Amino acid sequence: MSADVNEMFAAERAGQLEAARDWERELQNRLAAGTVKRLPDGRYRILSGWDAGEILSDRGAPQHGLDLSRGRPALYSAVPAWHHVGNVIPGGTADIDKVLELGGIDYHIDTVPATYLWNGAYRYAEGQFHTVRTDTGASLGVVGKSYTVVQNRQAFEFLQELVNDSNAIWESAGALRGGKKVFVAMRLPRHVRVDAEGINDEIVPFVVVINSHDGRCPYEVVLTPWRPVCGNTERLAVRDAYSRWTVRHTRSALDRIQEARRTLGLSIRYYDKWVDEETVLARTNLAINEFDELIDALWPPGDTPTARTRRTYEARRERLHNLFTGEAERTGRTAYAGERAVTEYLDHFAPIRPSAASGLKDNKPAARGLRLLEGVDDELKSRAHRRLMHLRQS
Repeated sequence: MSADVNEMFAAERAGQLEAARDWERELQNRLAAGTVKRLPDGRYRILSGWDAGEILSDRGAPQHGLDLSRGRPALYSAVPAWHHVGNVIPGGTADIDKVLELGGIDYHIDTVPATYLWNGAYRYAEGQFHTVRTDTGASLGVVGKSYTVVQNRQAFEFLQELVNDSNAIWESAGALRGGKKVFVAMRLPRHVRVDAEGINDEIVPFVVVINSHDGRCPYEVVLTPWRPVCGNTERLAVRDAYSRWTVRHTRSALDRIQEARRTLGLSIRYYDKWVDEETVLARTNLAINEFDELIDALWPPGDTPTARTRRTYEARRERLHNLFTGEAERTGRTAYAGERAVTEYLDHFAPIRPSAASGLKDNKPAARGLRLLEGVDDELKSRAHRRLMHLRQS
């Protein structure tokens, strides 16, 4: 079964649940030994050892990070994913209105003047407005007078043409951060294969569209090659082909979205170019010292690293070497294997530190998934790709 950019959460959850079970067993042993005490609010106080007095929170099942404004996770999916929550419709649906409804993103956004309390009276903040959900009344952000709301249906309806014309599938849709950010992922019907006559590595083509209502992020359409065998997003720039359209929330936003709509027909060109370049890498041998040079180019150790920096550097290198070795066993010791090791490390193993502003500070699995969705590491993946392509050409 094909997966989408959210499928990784199923594996994340399995690992998290196993860790939670291990923690629960350890907790019960410590309760029986009298080294921790349960508090009325469900937390635990440590009674002995170097951390005596510290408070432990109840580490149950991990959070999924989806919007819960309506009392249920805002998610539609054609396959069980993202912690197996939300509305799963096996095989998907072809109706955009159903997708918006099941994904919990069929709400509208209004802008209202921003006010503040001063000496017991409310004043208007000139030129500032709140973006407000009309279903819940929640404020999602503060924006200026030139900000243009892109309603969720306006953001995604142009993809309906792909459904009608080419049997593309609405794979998933949902909302995050209380509805500040919404997304859809569409799986294109034509799968592609890297080095079809050699390693024959399957790639599933997706179009991901992300809209925001907090005034901080643009509207984006992103082409996302997905590698099911490792659950990796292989988004990276290739020559002479568009892979991303970014539209700011200004008065011309809707016109720019129409431009993205027209150029999206070139998406197949991107995937063709992507496969061509990846096939070149799959036929390029990569020595271990060349892989080390790639690591150092992406994560320079610095001239005078501290002991902590050195430990981080060595741990990262060891992890990347292990990933490269595992990938090389399947696809050969090639530049393609080196690039896959980098993408797998960035998608699943690179340390992340969610900020309080993200709303996911205590939810690393969801933060990692959002990082994947937003393509935070796409530029680093592209740098790795360019360097390895240069290796081939040199």
